[in-house]
Amino acid sequence: KNSSHSSKYNEFLSNLISEKLHENWSPEQISNALLNGKLSFKTIYNWIYIGKLKGISLKNLRHKGKRRKKETRGKFLIGNSITTRPKDVKSRKTFGHWELDTIVSSRGKSKACLATFVERKTRFYVAIKIKDRTAPSMLKAIKKLVKVLPKKALKTFTTDRGKEFACYKEVEKLNIKVYFADAYAAWQRGSNENSNGLLREYYPKKTDLGKISNDDLIEKLILLNSRP
Repeated sequence: KNSSHSSKYNEFLSNLISEKLHENWSPEQISNALLNGKLSFKTIYNWIYIGKLKGISLKNLRHKGKRRKKETRGKFLIGNSITTRPKDVKSRKTFGHWELDTIVSSRGKSKACLATFVERKTRFYVAIKIKDRTAPSMLKAIKKLVKVLPKKALKTFTTDRGKEFACYKEVEKLNIKVYFADAYAAWQRGSNENSNGLLREYYPKKTDLGKISNDDLIEKLILLNSRP
C-alpha cells in the first residue's frame, strides 16, 4: 500500500530535454552526453509519446515513420569497390576518411543541390551549395573542400554510384582515394545518410536549395556539429 514508483520527471528536466530536442538532439544523445545516463533514453521517448514534454511531439523525432523511396537516378559501374577499402577506414580509428552524398531540391523547383561530406571518425559534417547534380559541380565542391582543409585531413572518400561521382578519377588526382558503396547499401555510408536526414529537418524536401543563403546554411551546420 505504501509502495509507489518514484518518477524522475520535473519541470527543470522537462525544459532542458525539450530545448535539446528542438536543437535536433536525439533522446540517446540527451541521455548519454547531457544527463550522463542518469535518465534512460527510453524514458525520454516515453515522455514524448505520452505528451509529457511541453511543445514536443513525434514530429521532433528523427524518424517519423516515412519510408524512403528507392534511388532512381543514373549510375555508373566502374571505380574501386568498398570491399577493397582499408580496414582502418571501417574501424573509424583514424581521421581523414569521408562519406559523400548530395541533397537535392524539390523536383520541378530547382536543380540546385547540396554536396555533403561527413568525416567518419568525428562525424564532422560539411555541406556546400552546388548548382546541379552533375560531376563537374561535385568536383568543384570537392576542390573547395581541398582548398580549405589540410592535405592530411582528406585521405579517402566513400560514395554511392550516382553520376555526380563520375568525376572520381579527377578526385584521385588530388591524392584522395575514392571507394564506392554497394547498390542499395545505404548503411555503408550511414554517417552521411543520418547527417543528411538531420539537415533535412531545416530544409524539407519542398525547399528550393538554390534560394538558401550561405550564412543560413553555415548556421545550421554549426548547430549540427555542436551536437555530441
